[in-house]
Amino acid sequence: MTTRAIMPIEQKAVLFYNDEILAVRMEDGSVFVPIRPIVERLGLNWSGQYSRIKRDPVLGKVQGVCVIQTPGGRQEALSIPLDYLSGFLFGINADRVKPEFREDVIRYQMECYKVLSEALTEGRLITDLTFDDLLQTADPGAVQAYQIAQAVMRLARNQILLESRLTGRIDDHEGRLVTLEAQLGDTGRNVTPDQASQLSQAVKAVAIELGKKSGRNEFGAIYGELYRKFGITSYKMLPARRFDEAMQFLTNWHESITGAVAPF
Repeated sequence: MTTRAIMPIEQKAVLFYNDEILAVRMEDGSVFVPIRPIVERLGLNWSGQYSRIKRDPVLGKVQGVCVIQTPGGRQEALSIPLDYLSGFLFGINADRVKPEFREDVIRYQMECYKVLSEALTEGRLITDLTFDDLLQTADPGAVQAYQIAQAVMRLARNQILLESRLTGRIDDHEGRLVTLEAQLGDTGRNVTPDQASQLSQAVKAVAIELGKKSGRNEFGAIYGELYRKFGITSYKMLPARRFDEAMQFLTNWHESITGAVAPF
């Protein structure tokens, strides 16, 4: 290969049915997918697909060579941005592949991009933040509520363990402890599945518009900013009471980019 290889900062394998699909993240947040493993999994001729990518007026411009980690050590791999994976897959004529691979090709065309996109852009292939980092940048009210809850839990644990030593009824007290901790960690305090879906769609809309201006995949950046602002590690963990605030935050961001009313 004559193209200078790019060294990713993160590599991840995503399970798709029984297949592992590899993806890598670059320093600018963009996600690339090595193509050869997919080509070989679908029973296609690698040299033919390699030539197709190189001569394609779009894929030829966006493709790159990434360094990936394999059991045999580092290797250079022809890769394309995640955003263009669908274009590559739909360039495969399912009627012209070997019969035993035809259903696999169709499944990849229908579902592979969606699975990869959800797994790699919804905050799961962005730079990880420690919880201590989040506490430093989170809303002071949320931090205080978390610290109070932790203090109450510690006091309750100490009291229950003290009672258990005095009475010997350890089983009864352990049950009370589990109940208390479950109440303090009640997931019902977080957004509903429908609200989580609305957040995901709003992030997608902002990322698409921002990506048009930057020329990069901005999903990771948008999720990262949302997480930092609200002190969470997943959009599904957003407190329900802050749902409207989060949606307004994303709405304002979208409108600042487009100058138009947000579509969500």
